[in-house]
Amino acid sequence: MVARMTVVPLTVNEYITAIHNAAKSQHAGGKIFDALLLACARKANAEIIYTWNIKDFRAIAPDLADRIITP
Repeated sequence: MVARMTVVPLTVNEYITAIHNAAKSQHAGGKIFDALLLACARKANAEIIYTWNIKDFRAIAPDLADRIITP
């Protein structure tokens, strides 16, 4: 399983930008963590983003909506 994973670190600026954008869009609480995950997915140019929380993920990152699916 680990062989299929890549760690995608965010820079300080990317981290702050992701949180700022989420807050600006009135996302709070656990959605901030979702925003950070989506920032990593965007940075990695992920082809598919798996989640059981499609509604929130697509609301946070509408530009990635076509890549967000359930497992």
